[in-house]
Amino acid sequence: MSVTLYGLPTCDTCRKARNWLDRFEVAYSFVDYRANPVPATTLKAWAQQLGGWEKLVNKSSTTWRTLLPQRKNPGSDPEWTLLLKEYPALVRRPVVVQPDGAVSVGFTDNGFKKLFGK
Repeated sequence: MSVTLYGLPTCDTCRKARNWLDRFEVAYSFVDYRANPVPATTLKAWAQQLGGWEKLVNKSSTTWRTLLPQRKNPGSDPEWTLLLKEYPALVRRPVVVQPDGAVSVGFTDNGFKKLFGK
């Protein structure tokens, strides 16, 4: 089984992550989550595994900064999933899902070396 990388094809960080995986010959599949929306139950499971919605959402993004103030404080899982369905670019990129279901977000060279034992 291979790793699944969720992201956006135009995202520079996703490109770097994909190049790293190619360079180190790590088998993966890429899912553009704008074209193939992630189900709400999956988003919730990712958030729980990562330690909360704050860990899954990129609050330093342009998309976040342009949200109306009342949209920046979702109070429940359904509100968070609705927000991410409406604005998929808010999800931190890339999301890496291991074959065992373990989830991580973001890309750094050292982080991927630890993650993939390279």
